[in-house]
Amino acid sequence: MKTLTEFIIQRQSEFPYASGDFTRLLNDIGIAAKIVNREINKAGLGNILGSAGDMNVQGEEQKKLDVFANEHFKAALRNGGQCAAIASEEEEGLIIFDNEISRKAKYVVAMDPLDGSSNIEVNVSIGTIFSIYRRISQDGPACMEDLMQPGNRQVAAGYIIYGSSTMLVYTTGTGVNGFTLDPSVGLFLLSHPQMRIPEGGNIYSINEANYIYFPEGVKEYIKYCQQDDPPTRRPYTTRYIGSLVADFHRNLIRGGIYIYPGTLKQPSGKLRLLYECNPIAFLAEQAGGKASDGFRRILDIKPYELHQRSPLFTGTQSMVETAEGMMQADAGHDEQF
Repeated sequence: MKTLTEFIIQRQSEFPYASGDFTRLLNDIGIAAKIVNREINKAGLGNILGSAGDMNVQGEEQKKLDVFANEHFKAALRNGGQCAAIASEEEEGLIIFDNEISRKAKYVVAMDPLDGSSNIEVNVSIGTIFSIYRRISQDGPACMEDLMQPGNRQVAAGYIIYGSSTMLVYTTGTGVNGFTLDPSVGLFLLSHPQMRIPEGGNIYSINEANYIYFPEGVKEYIKYCQQDDPPTRRPYTTRYIGSLVADFHRNLIRGGIYIYPGTLKQPSGKLRLLYECNPIAFLAEQAGGKASDGFRRILDIKPYELHQRSPLFTGTQSMVETAEGMMQADAGHDEQF
């Protein structure tokens, strides 16, 4: 079985920015993932569970593992020297690595160090999401402009899921490949080559507790999913874990749609464009699926701030298109959105 490093090197000719720098950058992400995985696997045995006692820039309670993951991914990317700056869910501003090596780095990274942290104490799958851009600025330290790029300019994106096994799934625009961590040797090994979202999906993933706050188009789509229509495999099955990585990973393998819409309380939704929606959208499209905010392609949205939010509809292409159609048909009824 190929290791992650062997695979990257062998596929470099397909990557438009092929270089040893990119290989080392992905290795740095892999190293940090192993460290975080180690802490997660023994979290119940140490003092790593529970609240860190602070709120992040999103106004959300930080967990100790949130802080741990953020610090170790930040350290790995800083020490590796291939990353010039980071945007993190856990940091209010842009983290610029202003040293002699990092000023020459070609890449910047946007990341959610630990997605689904509300599931930590109950031992449910959580993950890390990352997005890689080639920097725009040429000389000196990186700047905000380097991160304010639409998702269609990502050079790579992926996630690590910490579950019954630990997997790193990524794309560079030439398909999606998954690697499973073999803890006995400490290596990510190619286990899921050329992953594709099944077209005949019948799973919908949404937090229906927020139903009364959803746009009419989302309500119509949920009713559609629940109707009895055997030729279209309806009623669909609902599965919602509450971790974007875990929900998307299941639908990537089995087929389905994940929806986190805007609501009356949060018209722009909850998920962040740069380090949640964009990387997941890149993966979805490269696996034959689709990603939308209900009206437009996620990857075409131009960001204007680091922590910008966006609704997200992603997964099996036909399912996303059906949901989009209902959103657009009912747009006139949702003036509050």
